[in-house]
Amino acid sequence: MIAMSIAGFDPSGGAGILNDIKTFSAFGVYGTAVITALTAQNINKVEGVQPVDVQFIKKQIDTVLEQEKIEFAKTGMLYSDEIIKAVAQKITEHDLKVVVDPVMIAGSGGHLSQKDFARSLKKYLLPVATLTTPNIHEAQEISGVKIESTEDSIEAALKIGETCNVVVTGGHLEGTDILFDGSINVIKGELVESNNTHGTGCTYSSAVVASLVKGNDMETAVKQAGKFVKKSIKYGSKGTLNQFWKCI
Repeated sequence: MIAMSIAGFDPSGGAGILNDIKTFSAFGVYGTAVITALTAQNINKVEGVQPVDVQFIKKQIDTVLEQEKIEFAKTGMLYSDEIIKAVAQKITEHDLKVVVDPVMIAGSGGHLSQKDFARSLKKYLLPVATLTTPNIHEAQEISGVKIESTEDSIEAALKIGETCNVVVTGGHLEGTDILFDGSINVIKGELVESNNTHGTGCTYSSAVVASLVKGNDMETAVKQAGKFVKKSIKYGSKGTLNQFWKCI
């Protein structure tokens, strides 16, 4: 079982490519990685972003897929309009089923995308996506719906759902996730009191992909991802694979 992450590199290991590979591994899935940008960041701040050349990103994808048969992938930090268009092109070319984590702003507040990112995302990437996993702030940017309640999240999910399946994650709103994959599914959750929240969006989207790779349907994958993220928040870097496997 194998999956691909197309995302940025966080040297702190809490988010981005390193997080994705660790999450795949926890599910027993082998991870391949295409790096779209380098960052200088830690859990508290982003000091700089250096995007990778677009042609080199394409070459990374082509070279891995020349050797490996991969059905499911995820995207994380894509940073620019040019990178979004290139990745969308390769998704179509290689017939990948992709979960899009629409990374715009780091948990520390640092911007991880250029202006008009949401517009490019909607125009090029979401139409070829299997699922997108925005938090409420990202869902607001994509849908244009101001989210202050579960009802607002449902409205945003329906709007985004006109383009692709979506789960609006509830980490900023009482822990309730809203899945739309043809119909609305309100997945009740709870918030975990912890400071171990850096990279939770990356963990969530990677966990969804890993669960799909293992043959689960969309609803099951989303629910497993939610449980996995809560365990990750609870145990942080002190967690063991055994603790995480209990929620899978």
